[in-house]
Amino acid sequence: MCRLFGMSTGGPRVRAAHWLLDAPRSLRAQSHRMQHGAGLGWFSLGGEPVRDRAPVAAFENADFDLHARNVPSHTFVSHVRDASVGGLTVRNCHPFVMSDRLFAHNGVVKGLDVLRTWLTEVEHAHVAGETDSELVFAYLTAEIRRRGDTTAGIVEAVRRIGAELPVFALNLLVAESGRLWALRYPESNELWVLSPGRGGVSEPGRPSGGPGPAEGGPVPAVVIASEPMDDDPGWRLLEPGELLVVDGLAEESLFPFAPPRHPLRRSDLSVREAASQTTAASQAAASPTAAVARVQGAEPPVPRLERVPVRVPLQAVIVRNGRPPAVPDPSV
Repeated sequence: MCRLFGMSTGGPRVRAAHWLLDAPRSLRAQSHRMQHGAGLGWFSLGGEPVRDRAPVAAFENADFDLHARNVPSHTFVSHVRDASVGGLTVRNCHPFVMSDRLFAHNGVVKGLDVLRTWLTEVEHAHVAGETDSELVFAYLTAEIRRRGDTTAGIVEAVRRIGAELPVFALNLLVAESGRLWALRYPESNELWVLSPGRGGVSEPGRPSGGPGPAEGGPVPAVVIASEPMDDDPGWRLLEPGELLVVDGLAEESLFPFAPPRHPLRRSDLSVREAASQTTAASQAAASPTAAVARVQGAEPPVPRLERVPVRVPLQAVIVRNGRPPAVPDPSV
């Protein structure tokens, strides 16, 4: 399945290289299993969302490495893609940006024709790709605008999706400058949090190396990920239906959702959708060499997917009012 990563420090601007590149189960390491795209989002000094994304695996993407090691921010959202809906194009890669927010999703939501009818033409105009994820984000954005509050908008949108649309999983991250929302819904896919009081820091084990946090000193941080990224025992699995609201370093867990009224089983998914929702544990167990690898104490080899070419140079884009500047279509 796709993998999510989010981090908030509550103010200090740090780099996310440890979790994205260097941790035992960093997002780059996980991308060997999710090779259909990678993206990283952060916030500029002016509080504007910035994102860089490409239909290239993170472990092959020099831009992903460059930004992870060099971009300081207090709030990050990152994603590696195992495509279930939509082609292997830049427009379908996460994170998405609308109304000064970043968004990334892991799961499958169906009934997209119905979902489109919930959006006005203006609201739908923000959707540039083909994914269920971007449509969900457009609807969340519309409900946030109608209610004038991000938490209330997310709650209303997820309640309606769960009541009226077929859902396998709707795990998501929404970020504003200095704030994060993380949802695990329902129980199909996992989502974990490492809180500051349980070991959550920006760069574990790294000593201070300069006058500020961005120069190398670790600071307390809330870290959110689809799977524990190291062996710290402080990782906590979110409960099914839990919406974790992170304001700086303050955390609040809300449970406002009923179970999906039209839950999807894995057997209801297409072959492509089911393959994209396979967990790391089941991928390893399904490998023909997994048993030998376990006996030998090694990780089973990961099957390699075809590399996706990109026809145009990729650049980080500052998005203002949810609308990026015009660029050539980078689809493959």
